[in-house]
Amino acid sequence: MSVQDQDEGTRSAFAVLIPLIVLVIGFVVGLGIHKARTKAAPTVPVAVVQEAAQADEASVVVGNGVVTFYFATGKADLAADAQAALAQVVQAAAEGKTLAISGFHDASGSVEVNAELAKQRALAVRDVLKALGVDEGRMALSKPEQTMGTGSDAQARRVEVVVQ
Repeated sequence: MSVQDQDEGTRSAFAVLIPLIVLVIGFVVGLGIHKARTKAAPTVPVAVVQEAAQADEASVVVGNGVVTFYFATGKADLAADAQAALAQVVQAAAEGKTLAISGFHDASGSVEVNAELAKQRALAVRDVLKALGVDEGRMALSKPEQTMGTGSDAQARRVEVVVQ
């Protein structure tokens, strides 16, 4: 076997080996990034969310980086533990982050009445945040939306506060 054949064999091996090594490194880095993002947001069991929403009374659930307020039918009263649930988002606002407040409503009844009720609910959450010292410039209110999908009407009657 000549030296030239050995060089060609070595080049062929490198031509296969180098892309394979790059592919493995890329996979490992991508997996690490995915795990880091997944760990950052703890999940709230679906049963907890459904139980909170189904009671047809005011309740609040904190999870996945979102504070979700559920409301009784036709009411804009917040749950008793609303202020405690907002502690993390108040801290985030103090650090310069913006809080997105989104009101949602169900499909039952008058669209106009529901939209106004969703607005009143979002304003009630905003007022609690203001009372806790959050600057109004750190809050962004979204237009009320009707929830579409498989959730119940109780799950649709909510306001979400998301740190941005």
